[in-house]
Amino acid sequence: MGKAASVLLIYTGGTIGMMQDARSRELKPFDFKALSRQIPELSKFDIELSAIAFNEPIDSSNMHPRVWQELAKLIEKNYSTFDGFVILHGSDTMSFTASALSFMLENLAKPVVLTGSQLPIGVIRTDGKENLITAIEIAAAKEKGKPVVSEVCIYFEYKLYRGNRTFKYNSAHFDAFKSPNYPALAEAGVNIQYNYAALTKPNGKKLRVHYELNNDIAVLKLFPGISKKITSSIIHSPGIKALVIETFGAGNASTEPWFINELKAAIQKGIVILNITQCREGRVIQGMYETSSQLKKMGVVSGADLTFESAVTKLMFLLGQKLKPKQVQDQLIKNLRGELTTEVSLQLHQ
Repeated sequence: MGKAASVLLIYTGGTIGMMQDARSRELKPFDFKALSRQIPELSKFDIELSAIAFNEPIDSSNMHPRVWQELAKLIEKNYSTFDGFVILHGSDTMSFTASALSFMLENLAKPVVLTGSQLPIGVIRTDGKENLITAIEIAAAKEKGKPVVSEVCIYFEYKLYRGNRTFKYNSAHFDAFKSPNYPALAEAGVNIQYNYAALTKPNGKKLRVHYELNNDIAVLKLFPGISKKITSSIIHSPGIKALVIETFGAGNASTEPWFINELKAAIQKGIVILNITQCREGRVIQGMYETSSQLKKMGVVSGADLTFESAVTKLMFLLGQKLKPKQVQDQLIKNLRGELTTEVSLQLHQ
């Protein structure tokens, strides 16, 4: 028999690591080692498990780029030691973290699987037990001596998704995540069925970790009747380097002269504007309708089928590289980590 696979568990915080206080009934974080007592099945794995826990568990609502940097550093430091990584994380901002890590970990050739739960491990009906067990199994999976998965993923409720294609859509059910514009990478039933055609293929290059992130980004979500005063205050926020506009349908926006002029002025100042749709499924096609053709002409970048989470973190990553606005624009339309479907790819599959 070959050497057992090794997996590093990284506990950041979140519901999966909470226990209910007997008196107050409040949810409080518990020692990471208690997981093995709550999930005795972990001892049955033919997998070498190691664990690292943050000194102070973080509620995912308090997630921040500096935490992504810490996670990237842990992965880089332990990359040659372990076959895979499982990050336990709160579900609310899990898609942001998965997206950010996908950009930060260039040339990744090992699985980084984020998971969590809607109910704490200590609760009888918890979904955390199955999520964690299967996430570990996926992180350790090899075929012909090589990892089956070699990208940043989210595993939740029997489905494995590409992390930068996901968003949290449900807070009341166990199937909390969706990936509407990209198929699931795997589905866990009696066996784990991998969608090999959808998995990223390693490029054979050495892992390169990018730590610099810039969050000087504003977001403008359009709605009928949006005011000029508020729009202007957002676009002209001091220090802003990029603006994500959430438009209607296939990338459509108001054609009122004041709105167009505000965007043109921003672009002339060197602000990168990225157009993503408010629709959770589908893509931006600038120029398809008259209401988006002016955006295309003035230099607004089409976000194609980027999720909001991926759009924001991709901008943070690109701005962190200290690129010029035109360079950022050029990189935004490229498929760097499987985060978007390019026009060429779309045509090939039609």
